Amino acid sequence: MKEKMMTAWTKMMYPVQNEKGAQSLEWLGIAALLILVLGIISTALKGQEGTITEVITSIVSKIKGMVG
Repeated sequence: MKEKMMTAWTKMMYPVQNEKGAQSLEWLGIAALLILVLGIISTALKGQEGTITEVITSIVSKIKGMVG
């Protein structure tokens, strides 16, 4: 019985311990998020002129409008 339990435990835990490439996927997710944020900011900045405060206020209001 003990041998069967050890075999079952090994079969269940082996896929969980195999995390090769997990860190690469995390970095790809962060890169995709960064690209998305930069795209939103560049869309919000399109055709803007004025002081930094006005630009930031305009960006925030446009992003609020895009998000809902």
